[in-house]
Amino acid sequence: MAADADAEEEVPERRGKGPHYLVVVESPAKAKTIKKYLGSGYTVKASVGHVKDLPKSKIGVDVEDDFKPEYTVIKGKEKVLNELKKMAKTVDRVFLATDPDREGEAIAWHIKEELGHPDSLRVTFNEITKRAVQDAIAQPRELNQDNYDSQQTRRILDRLVGYQISPLLWKKIRRGLSAG
Repeated sequence: MAADADAEEEVPERRGKGPHYLVVVESPAKAKTIKKYLGSGYTVKASVGHVKDLPKSKIGVDVEDDFKPEYTVIKGKEKVLNELKKMAKTVDRVFLATDPDREGEAIAWHIKEELGHPDSLRVTFNEITKRAVQDAIAQPRELNQDNYDSQQTRRILDRLVGYQISPLLWKKIRRGLSAG
């Protein structure tokens, strides 16, 4: 039923003439600064960090199926994701400009999966200056599978170790400690 409601959702109209782009960053403060550097053809929005994670209520890793993770949208992130999806329907390209580390690559990967935009590319910059941002936008790339796999492996190991050892820590040392 919810899928039908989403399918009938009105797509916002495009603004102005020419191409329009969505740039997704992690921080609202970065979004404001970057928007100033890019101008009117760009909408810059923040994901405010991760949008998906392993579920809190269970292990979320299928050890029988090659350690396949089960990611779910983080509670409270539905609103920001819905806003990003709505905007993605109106743009020519999505630039995923999350932090230039493995964590940022994972966030970008999950946003790309959720948005489903056919033209989503990764941009990275190590400083938030006009030149660095504009240079990054001029040279986008595909997401880095190795960086994503590395982050995902670390997250899966944290979860597996945490679920096995944390209960032991609670018995022997103190309740609430995490081995993750």
